[in-house]
Amino acid sequence: MTHILALIDGSVYTHSVCDHAAWAARQYGGDVELLHVLSQKKSGSLPSDLSGAIGLGARSTLLADLASHDAATARLAKERGRAILDAAQSRLEEKGVTDISLALRHGEIAETLTKRAGDLIIMGKRGEGADFDRLHLGSNLERVVRSVNRPVLVASRAFKPIETAVFAFDDGVSARKALVSLTTNPMTDRLKIIVLTIGTEGSEHASAAQKAADALIAAGYAAETRIRQGHAEKVIAEEVESSGSDLLIMGAYGHSRIRSMIIGSTTTSMIRSCLIPLLLFR
Repeated sequence: MTHILALIDGSVYTHSVCDHAAWAARQYGGDVELLHVLSQKKSGSLPSDLSGAIGLGARSTLLADLASHDAATARLAKERGRAILDAAQSRLEEKGVTDISLALRHGEIAETLTKRAGDLIIMGKRGEGADFDRLHLGSNLERVVRSVNRPVLVASRAFKPIETAVFAFDDGVSARKALVSLTTNPMTDRLKIIVLTIGTEGSEHASAAQKAADALIAAGYAAETRIRQGHAEKVIAEEVESSGSDLLIMGAYGHSRIRSMIIGSTTTSMIRSCLIPLLLFR
């Protein structure tokens, strides 16, 4: 059974993360752990040491007030976190998920995830903050993908049924890892998967893509290959749009044997620009 870790923070992506977690639980027959991380970094917080900036007479009273303020802020953050977790649990239950656990932790997201068990991590593209500013979860997304040795499903802003996927395949280590995952632990709803590679017909790259498609077909998916030429980011984006795909599967932040395919900069660019969810393997 797949253990799914869903990171929620109260941002506009929270409902979508819950909906993607419910979808993943159905596909893999897994349980869902809802995780809310209380960051130790407080944006706009008061300086931690004011002892040199205030007079001796006011120092004791002010420092006591600051300590009281910090304690109250921490208490409210915990209460808010629990409320977010409870609301997320209710949404999952409405989607038919019953095996749910809740976790409230302190620390940084990437570090917290490296210490926790989980077969699949789900998180929003951007987190709590000014809607589409790169704050909180968003600023940690690349660090999470690079640091955890597990697939990461990056939720789009709103969930929609997933029926067709583009698999950006370069036959590199990360892409082969994705292929093994898809074939040895297949989804309940076998998607239509377009295996996309950059190269020319009859090339080594095209041959590797066809072998990947054959393996997917053997696992029960409806798979086909598309061989394209051009810049990876542009080709992937065009294929996603033209095929009306609902999911992009790709290797992430790894060196590729095909220089024009999935490399780090392309991964970051696709995360930022892609309007559909991404399933990333590294």
